[in-house]
Amino acid sequence: MSNLGVPELLIIAGVLVLLFGAKKLPEMARGVGRSMRIFKSETAKLRDDEDAPTTVQATQAPAPAQPQQQPVASQQIPPAAPVLSAEEQARQLEEQAARLRAGAAAAKADKQA
Repeated sequence: MSNLGVPELLIIAGVLVLLFGAKKLPEMARGVGRSMRIFKSETAKLRDDEDAPTTVQATQAPAPAQPQQQPVASQQIPPAAPVLSAEEQARQLEEQAARLRAGAAAAKADKQA
């Protein structure tokens, strides 16, 4: 590709503004920047993952063959909520929305009074 000067870069920028609009360009640049950062971090992790096993294997001493016992924490499992059908869930949501609307209307009436 030949050398791009200032006039050529201005023409390219003008065409991009005409094609995508001034509001979309900053959003697109942010998206490209985020994608580049994610891509860079993932490739660095892949390189670290590839390097890590070789160094760990070389420095790892043989471990004793004694199994270690881990303390068992007593966890209580909460009772399972009854499974509701889609219609029952929709009805509950509609009732909740109606209560919220009524509360908002009452708050608005109190505010006006």
